[in-house]
Amino acid sequence: MSNTATGLNRRDFLRTSAVGGFTLGGLLGLGLDLRAAQAEARQLRIAGGREVPSVCPYCAVGCGQIVSVRGDRIVNIEGNPDSPINEGTLCPKGAATYQLVVNPNRVTRVWYRAPGARDWDRTKTLEWAMDRIAERVRETRNQTFVHDRTPQELGLQDAATAPVQAAGLGAVEGTGPVQAAFTMRARKVVNHTLAIGSLGGATMDNEWNYLQCKLMRALGVVFLENQARI
Repeated sequence: MSNTATGLNRRDFLRTSAVGGFTLGGLLGLGLDLRAAQAEARQLRIAGGREVPSVCPYCAVGCGQIVSVRGDRIVNIEGNPDSPINEGTLCPKGAATYQLVVNPNRVTRVWYRAPGARDWDRTKTLEWAMDRIAERVRETRNQTFVHDRTPQELGLQDAATAPVQAAGLGAVEGTGPVQAAFTMRARKVVNHTLAIGSLGGATMDNEWNYLQCKLMRALGVVFLENQARI
């Protein structure tokens, strides 16, 4: 069916689109090398900047990136073609890293809300915040650190009484000398605190995860968690 009002029917439109798409595909894939044009556009975007090799901050794959810096500002972030991991490619999150570091909504100042306060105090410095965190961690650890626990405290009542019963002493109750001696022998060194937890996030690379886990375990922290999507 023809359309005389527009001068182009459906079949003509499809034919023209197919020819145009084939021509464009031929230019891109067969006849025309666009690498020079792409290189020219890239040079315009990062002209006058210096390239700093870096690593994508999101997941643990460790894709290489090139951070282009002009003066003291980041002007572009893209995949590093020299990286054996990603060879210049980036996933959608990695390709959007520029928006992570150059974003007007990014929080760049310390927000502190004192106990009972309703408003945030934004006058604190980063140095104050780091000292405050270290102080609170030290205080909490000192108040809640446990060197050893009995099997009963660990919820292992049956395991605690088994050696006594095997020795023919039966079930020992109270705080007699036999029970006290058994309890002292059965105490288990735990060296932990249950009042501190560690929650990691997507912008922690392998090296930082390693150091944080070492620090938390040295402090006796038991609850360690890492979520790659937060």
